[in-house]
Amino acid sequence: MHHPARHVRGGQDAARAAAAQAPLVPLLGRYRIGTRYLDEAILDNIKSQAMQIPFLHDLLRTDSIYIRNNITVDNLQPVSSFLGKLGNPERGGLGLKEFKHRQALHHDAEIAAMKDVPEFIRKSKAIYGYRHFVNDAGGSLCELDDPETLKSLAEHTLILYIKANEKDEQDLIKRAEDDPKPLYYREAFLDEQLEIYLREKGHGFVAEIDPDDFVRWMFPRLFYSRIPRYQAIVDQYGYTLGTDELKEVRDEASFLRAVERVLERQA
Repeated sequence: MHHPARHVRGGQDAARAAAAQAPLVPLLGRYRIGTRYLDEAILDNIKSQAMQIPFLHDLLRTDSIYIRNNITVDNLQPVSSFLGKLGNPERGGLGLKEFKHRQALHHDAEIAAMKDVPEFIRKSKAIYGYRHFVNDAGGSLCELDDPETLKSLAEHTLILYIKANEKDEQDLIKRAEDDPKPLYYREAFLDEQLEIYLREKGHGFVAEIDPDDFVRWMFPRLFYSRIPRYQAIVDQYGYTLGTDELKEVRDEASFLRAVERVLERQA
């Protein structure tokens, strides 16, 4: 897969020694986004949908039932559902104003979640005794345009860019076409591409857009627009691990050996 970066606490010596020490602690960026910074917005969206169902409307109004998120590391669906897709509301799409509002909330939440990394590193060691920490950043990290966030990550973690080969790139694009999912876009990029899409499809209004078709059309453009952004992060702060190398990883020890090879190669 093609991710901008995974952040591993420690440097070259830490990578060599880590296999014999405490396990790595995962912190998935979108998990933190959903459980801490978008929790209320996600719940409000779910409740607004539930209130449209008469049976649930009365139960919610009388506090007879309550709704809560059940976001886990393995289930981030509430975050994706909240982010939503642009297009025809009769097909589950959002209007442009609401879509951009949710994109902006996600942008701010992702920055906040990434700024939490140093404190999570401290707590994972102080409370749980973990000596190593993995921050699995989302693909939209490169879209944040927040130099201070990247600087903080670089100061506290080792940034790894997992770079896809050509076959893996095509597999990713095919997967997005088969199962289009909500995506984060920089506003300027969205505006630029939306204008092209509407013109190509002959649509006069956003409400005419098939939400899934728009995601399928956008994904490869978004994917390739992010590659130079990923590379710019690596050039300034990080290291590159190819997906060919990643396929050899079977466990924590083999992952750390792969990281060590990258550090030696790019030292």
